[in-house]
Amino acid sequence: MKAIVMNRSGGTEVLEVIDCPDPVPRPGQALVEVAAAGVNFMDIGVRRGQLWTKMPLPRGLGVEGVGRVLAVGDGVLSIQPGQRVAWVYAPGSYAERIALSADALVRVPDVIDDRTAAAVMMQGLTASHFATDFYPVQPGDVAFVHAAAGGVGLLLTQIIKLRGGDVIGRVSSEEKVTAAREAGADHVIVDTEGRFVEQTLRLTRGEGVHVVYDGSGPTTFQGSLDVLRRSGTFCWYGLVLGGPGPLDIMSLPKSIKIGYGVFSDHIHTPELLRAHSAQLFDWIAAGTLKLRVGGEYRLADAAKAHADMESRKTTGKLLLVP
Repeated sequence: MKAIVMNRSGGTEVLEVIDCPDPVPRPGQALVEVAAAGVNFMDIGVRRGQLWTKMPLPRGLGVEGVGRVLAVGDGVLSIQPGQRVAWVYAPGSYAERIALSADALVRVPDVIDDRTAAAVMMQGLTASHFATDFYPVQPGDVAFVHAAAGGVGLLLTQIIKLRGGDVIGRVSSEEKVTAAREAGADHVIVDTEGRFVEQTLRLTRGEGVHVVYDGSGPTTFQGSLDVLRRSGTFCWYGLVLGGPGPLDIMSLPKSIKIGYGVFSDHIHTPELLRAHSAQLFDWIAAGTLKLRVGGEYRLADAAKAHADMESRKTTGKLLLVP
C-alpha cells in the first residue's frame, strides 16, 4: 500500500510517498481501507516538528478519515468487516489502509457520504465541544468566531446558530465573506491585522460578546480580550500558530474566564465519541449542518494540500483521496 511519511521536520518537501506492507490488525483493532483522509493544521504542526516530537521517524501523517472495514482483530465485537466507519484521531491516516483501535471508530450512516464523514470528524467534534461543552451557548448569546470561513469556523457558526446564538465572524479577505454568511454569521468583519475591536464593540453597543473562539495565534489575543463583556468566556485553541506567552492572571480584565479548548476532552470515552458523532450525523442528515469541502487532493499531492492550507486562501475542509 501507499502512505505519506516524513523522515525529517521541515516544509512540504519533507512529505514522501512510500510503498509499505499492509498493516495487520492486532487484538482490539480493525483494518480499514481509507476512502478519504482529512487534512488539519495539526498535521502541519507534526510536519514542522512542533508535535509528536517523541514519535520515531519515519513518521506517518494524518489523524482522521473514513473508510470500510476489511478485517478485525481478536476480541472486536463492535465493528464488522464491510461496515463504513469514521475516526477522528489515528496517527498515520494519510494512507491507503490503516489499522487502529476499534474503540476509535464510529459507524457512518448510509445517508452520509464518505467525503462528508471525513470532513466532519475533527472539525465537527471540535466545534461541538466549543459550543456545547466548553461554553454552552444559550439563546441570545453573542459569539465572536475567528477564522469564520475555515473548517472549524463554518461548523462552529452553524452550531451556535442552532443553539440560538448570534455570531460575529472574522475572516481574512473579502472572498471569504460569502462562506461565513452562508454558514449563518450575522455580521462579518474582514481583518488581517487584529483590528476588529472597534467594529465588534459598535455592533454590541459597547457591551462586548459573551464568548470568543480564537485559534488565530498571538496577534489576535489582546483584541479577543478587549471584545469580551464582563464575565465573558475566552476559548483559545490551536497549537500550530503558538500561544500568547506567559499570563499574569491578576491582569485579566472584567472577570473574564479563559481556557484552552481541546476536542479530546469532548470525547474522552468511546461512548461520548459515538454520541457526539451521532449528533453531528443527525444534524447533517436533517440538513441543519452543512459541510463545505474546500479541496480534494490525491494522496500523492499531500504536499500541495499542506501548502494551500498554510496559504490561508482556502475555505472549508481539505481532503486527501487515496
